[in-house]
Amino acid sequence: MTIRKFLAFSAAAMLLPLAQPALAQPGGLRVGATVTDPQGGIVGTITAIEGNTLMLHTDRHDVRLPVASFTATDSAVLFGMTQAQLNAAVEQAQAEAQRAFAVGTILRDNAGMVVGPVTALDAETVTVQIDANVLRVPRSALAAGQGGLVIGATRAQLMAASVPAPPAPAPAQ
Repeated sequence: MTIRKFLAFSAAAMLLPLAQPALAQPGGLRVGATVTDPQGGIVGTITAIEGNTLMLHTDRHDVRLPVASFTATDSAVLFGMTQAQLNAAVEQAQAEAQRAFAVGTILRDNAGMVVGPVTALDAETVTVQIDANVLRVPRSALAAGQGGLVIGATRAQLMAASVPAPPAPAPAQ
């Protein structure tokens, strides 16, 4: 075999593993497909597929999960948890996220750097102390993670958007 043929064969062989997952999932992984657990129980229905993630609707929740968590065949889409187990995991994550929204919780930026503590919150916003400044951000911009809250911006961006903290009230005489 000449070097040229060897290189051509090697290049073609390198492409085969990339094409194989598509061949292993002939039509099963699609919007509208019913997902079952290993025992055949219904987990939910796929409502959207976006890149490497999909949205699965259980009887109670819409859950974004990695496509790699599913095994698709001609006749079924399998997931390693039952509907009850998945619902319980979602509800536990939601409870942990709710607990993260509290005064004193630390906010981190998108690189994991500490931005500052939460000093106040209401139904729609969270106020964060950033050095001598404060910033109010919508709750929807935050997510629970890394032992506190996380925001999808850098500390520098947040600092630039912040304002000086109001002076502390004078002590009562």
